[in-house]
Amino acid sequence: MAKLDRLGWAAGLPFVSHGASIGIRVTAPAVLEHLSPHLPPGWKPSASPIVEYLYSLIVGGQSANTNVRRYNMLYIGAAQLARKFDLTEVLEDLESSLQFSISVLARGRLFVHAGVVVWRGGAIVIPGRSRSGKSSLVKALVEAGATYYSDEYAVLDEQGRVHPYPKRLSLREEGQERPRLCPVEALGGRAGVRPAPVRLIAVTEYQPQAAWHPRQASAGDAVLALLDNTVLARSQSELALQTLERMAVGAVTLKGKRGEASEAAALLLQRLEALAKKAPAGRPPAEGESA
Repeated sequence: MAKLDRLGWAAGLPFVSHGASIGIRVTAPAVLEHLSPHLPPGWKPSASPIVEYLYSLIVGGQSANTNVRRYNMLYIGAAQLARKFDLTEVLEDLESSLQFSISVLARGRLFVHAGVVVWRGGAIVIPGRSRSGKSSLVKALVEAGATYYSDEYAVLDEQGRVHPYPKRLSLREEGQERPRLCPVEALGGRAGVRPAPVRLIAVTEYQPQAAWHPRQASAGDAVLALLDNTVLARSQSELALQTLERMAVGAVTLKGKRGEASEAAALLLQRLEALAKKAPAGRPPAEGESA
C-alpha cells in the first residue's frame, strides 16, 4: 500500500452509498468525468477524507513520446483488481467491485443477490447468482411493463420491504465474453424510487426448452433460497433470518425451472395481478401502481 501511496495521484472522489464510505483516486483527472455511470445507485459525494475502502486507478494508454502502451491498473487497498489495456473494461470492473463493496458495507440494509421488479404495487424477487438467468427475466418483465428495481441485488430494510437499486442491467449475449451494460431507459422501462412490499418470490433458473410449470413453495423454502443468496448471511445471520422471514411470510413463492424469459414473465405478472386484486382496500398506491 505504501508503494501505491507514493504515486502521483492527481484527483480523487470520496462518496457515500447506503451508509458505506468509499474513495477513488486516479492518476489522470479527466477520468473522473467518466466515472458517474459506474458509481453505485444513490451515491452522494462526501467531504470526508476518511473512507472504508479505497480504490486506486492508474491510467495507462499510449505514451506521448514513445510507442509504448501502458496498462490501466485498478487496486482496492493494496490488492490488484484489474490490469488491462482497455480502460472501459477496467471501469466496468470497478463498477462491479463497487457494487459488491456496498453490499458488504451497507448500514441498515440487507443485500440479496436477486432481480427485482414491481408490478401493481407489489415486488417480484428472483433470487440467483450470476448466470442463473435472472437478468434476462428482469429484462422481459420490464419490457412487459414492470417497474425496474435491480437485476443484481434485492436491497431489504428490516421490515422486509425492497428498495430500488437500479444499476445498469448486465445482459449476456451469445458469443460475447463480457455482459452488455444497459440502462433501463434503453429498454423503454423506468426505475422505481420508493420501497415496495414483496408479493411474489420466484425461485427459478433458466433451462433450455423447459416449459415453466412452477409449484407453490413454502415461506421456509423461500427463506432458504434467499439466505443462500444473501451477501452477509453468516456474519449477520440473525438480521438476515429476521428480515427474510418478514419478507417471505407476506409473499407467495413459486419454484421451478423455466424456459424462455418472455413466457415466465407473462405468467409471473398474471399471478401478481391476481394477488393485487386481493389486496386490502384503502391502502395508499405503491410504486408501479396508479392512484
